[in-house]
Amino acid sequence: MKKDTNINTSTTMTWCPGCFNYQILAGFKNYLTKELARGKKKEDFAICSGIGCQGKIFDYVNLNGLNTLHGRELPTSLGMKMGNPNLDIYAFGGDGATYSEGISHLIHAARENVDITFTVHNNQVFALTVGQPTAVSEIGFTDKTTPEGAYAKPLNPLKLLLNANCSFVARVFADVKQVEWVFDEAKKHKGFKFIEIIQPCIIFHPDKGYKEILHEIPKSHDVHDFNSAMKLASTWDYNGIKKGDKIYTGVFYKENRPTLEDKHWQLQSLIKKRRSWKDLKR
Repeated sequence: MKKDTNINTSTTMTWCPGCFNYQILAGFKNYLTKELARGKKKEDFAICSGIGCQGKIFDYVNLNGLNTLHGRELPTSLGMKMGNPNLDIYAFGGDGATYSEGISHLIHAARENVDITFTVHNNQVFALTVGQPTAVSEIGFTDKTTPEGAYAKPLNPLKLLLNANCSFVARVFADVKQVEWVFDEAKKHKGFKFIEIIQPCIIFHPDKGYKEILHEIPKSHDVHDFNSAMKLASTWDYNGIKKGDKIYTGVFYKENRPTLEDKHWQLQSLIKKRRSWKDLKR
């Protein structure tokens, strides 16, 4: 029987023309296509997304998975992983949900080192609901709900994840090749993979000059050096674009340590037998 390698769907794409989500989708599909060519099966993967513009990626990739509640991609993905620890799970969230009601899930998934890949589409705005500020919007950002401008300093998600003991921290720009590359890098790591993708929203948070200050992480950087990773993550505070800012892209940090699955013998039994719970005879 011929292996099913079709990862496309017939769903009409409803992202805005020119949206950077198309770049992310193309990069992810390129990565999946390579994985299938290397011998993986579609049944080896699962996808999870929430509510927001990024959440539509669920409709455009022909994989098993779940479209879940706003900001709840990680607990849903954890449930999927506990149900079948052999799955390669790819969860997608937006900055609005992830860094607000989803932030506790993010911190604990990172510290517990669940073996899934979580990607945040960060356009620094609630785009689907037409332009409200998020926890990473710059001071002074205005919309109809915040005419006086956002007043709180934005979070620095990379520094937050590093301090949460995340075992894989990466950031790229919404470029097809960069996205494909970072998924390739993430698959080599066993543990919680956090990937942030910086993407302008062409309608509600257009390009502020990101590309002019994008820099690849120097090859001399030691990805196992926490202090060096923190230093690189501190060169941009997400508070607009200012003189001297640098947005580094690449893998900031990696640490090899036991995963959540490693700590539970029941899951180890399933992993060794390449089975899910439903395959067990009681």
